[in-house]
Amino acid sequence: MTRKTTLATVLCVASLLSTPIFAETVLRIDEVAVGELDPAKASDYADSILMFNVYDTLVIPQQGGPGHVAHLATSWESDGATYTFELRDDVKFQSGNSMTAADVVYSLERMQALGAGLSYLFTDVKAEAKSDTSVQFTLAQPYAPFVASLVRLPIVDMAFVKANSESEWGEEFLSANGAGTGAYGVKSHNPQEETVMTKSDSYFLGVPDVAPDTVRLRYGLEAATVRTLISQGEHDIASQWLPPEVIQALAKDGAQLLTESGTGAFYFKMNTTKAPLDDVNCRLALSHAFDYGTAVQMIAINDEVSAGSPASGAIPVGMYGANPADAVMARDMDKAKEYLDACKYDAADFNIEVSWIAEVPLEERFALLMQSNFTELGIKSEIKKLPWALFAEQVSKPENTPHISQLFVNAVTGDPDTLLYGMYHSSTPGTWQSPEYLSDAKVDEFLDAGRSAADDAGREEAYKALNARLMEIAPTIYGFDRQSVFAASNRVKVPALSDASQAFGLDGMGFSFRLMEMTE
Repeated sequence: MTRKTTLATVLCVASLLSTPIFAETVLRIDEVAVGELDPAKASDYADSILMFNVYDTLVIPQQGGPGHVAHLATSWESDGATYTFELRDDVKFQSGNSMTAADVVYSLERMQALGAGLSYLFTDVKAEAKSDTSVQFTLAQPYAPFVASLVRLPIVDMAFVKANSESEWGEEFLSANGAGTGAYGVKSHNPQEETVMTKSDSYFLGVPDVAPDTVRLRYGLEAATVRTLISQGEHDIASQWLPPEVIQALAKDGAQLLTESGTGAFYFKMNTTKAPLDDVNCRLALSHAFDYGTAVQMIAINDEVSAGSPASGAIPVGMYGANPADAVMARDMDKAKEYLDACKYDAADFNIEVSWIAEVPLEERFALLMQSNFTELGIKSEIKKLPWALFAEQVSKPENTPHISQLFVNAVTGDPDTLLYGMYHSSTPGTWQSPEYLSDAKVDEFLDAGRSAADDAGREEAYKALNARLMEIAPTIYGFDRQSVFAASNRVKVPALSDASQAFGLDGMGFSFRLMEMTE
């Protein structure tokens, strides 16, 4: 061997050892809330990120357009009362077990038995395995958005859960471990600190090499910490809860801005059981006193990107029953004073408790805005900072629920039923979504009609009537229609959050890690 050949060989080996394709890629993201890993208990944004990556569902939203497409299923048919799904026969759980219709039945029955999370979507549904690759759902009554609801029925590995748990439903096991078919498996999980996920080798659709090998989802990082980490190249995608000026600063420093168009809004929810807000005139007074224009200005990132748009009513623009986008809500102090005069309580005796979620600093500013607005009406208010866990506990009882609670709420299936039913139907009080504790026969009637209507026209009519009724009785101040904005490093590409033709139209699904690309 010549000296020249030896040198070339050494250089080639050195090049191979330093080539990026052999290095593990790690995606680092954060969320403010603790992460609920049990898919039957998932309800908020952090939970959704976990669920959509560790588990799969029979259908998923069509990317870039309306409707749903088969995912674990290959097709389905319905006569209105029953839905029959044919399943793929090539899907394996991360345990190595094959997925069958029995796992689908188990997953539904498990969700119903636990009665947590979004189980109310499946209250009146029964499932039967017709064969290993065919499952039939029977509905007790018509439910127009049933197919859409299936994006919230993650399929669980029945045999794996039972083999690792002494209980039928494996609550303890699934609170710390994954048991899905998803593109990523759970390496470790601490719901207060971090969940680490790794790419699955057995995913039925395959996971591209450019997708992150490992994902670290961290919880509860301070805004200042996230800003520093991204600036130093040690973090990749910040949560949507950063204050606007922090996102602005990161963008000026070269960070990219990712967006997820909302299927929900930012709400100031009024406890309708607690005086003086048990009087509709008092609620209408506060609704008309709120400075909607200033609220929208507070969420602007720059001239092109904002975290929301003006609300036109109780239902976000683009959904069934929404008012036109140009019919924006505006402050009207004259009407506010008229309604306050009609209130049965003396404004001088008011002391409105306005809460904000400690993990979302932006909410303190809205609390201060409301306090200023109410002061102009001669109404006293008190601002209280509540950690998310404490807030969720307090709202389980009306007497412990603040007068006003600030919340982002989204249609968890992309359908308005899952935005509005859980908030306003009298059968669903006492959750973080429903601190209004509303009980109104007409609202119930319109919500039920939206579920049972035979066609789109019927649903539009039902939700239009619902919109009008909610504006009439004002259980909520409708701050703005939301759009999530995420500051991100340039070492990751996320088409589902940057290209409308690739967007899912379902909150959290844009964080499907298998569809991301690590550039370094």
